[in-house]
Amino acid sequence: MVHESLFGLPELSPVPVVMSLDAQRYERMWSVDGTHEFRRRFLTGVPAQWFVYLTRPEGRLCAVIDLGAAIVDTPREIARIAERVSPGEGALVEEYLAGDGEVGYAMPVRRVREFSGFTDTELDRMLDGFQPPEGHVLVDDHPGWRAVCDKLLSGAVLRETTISPVY
Repeated sequence: MVHESLFGLPELSPVPVVMSLDAQRYERMWSVDGTHEFRRRFLTGVPAQWFVYLTRPEGRLCAVIDLGAAIVDTPREIARIAERVSPGEGALVEEYLAGDGEVGYAMPVRRVREFSGFTDTELDRMLDGFQPPEGHVLVDDHPGWRAVCDKLLSGAVLRETTISPVY
């Protein structure tokens, strides 16, 4: 979906996705280090609304992170972004990305919102059989996920932060 920005230019609506994230990385989203998310595969050319499933031991869908359109480049160039944001992180990101191909993705984090969310047990009941997401799940392709994500967004925000881009 396309709508107009403040300056009358077309602006793409974010694509809703569900993706897993470990608790340690999630907590970094609340700090200066959390300005980008790095992945081996992701959407291109559009911003995303990321519904975050925290992996074990947490096992809970509990946050929404607004991501800018992915920066797509070689693992080395994506690692340079990581290094600028958090010195020492670049080598880890490059190693992670290099194992899977010739490109990597750096998605700028714009806003993080946390909700009380849903446990694995609640997700299993709501989705009639739940498996933690691998990669990213396009919410609009799955009516069950759409209902769960809408319900999450209707809850009270427990904490929220806006991230200023770092390039």
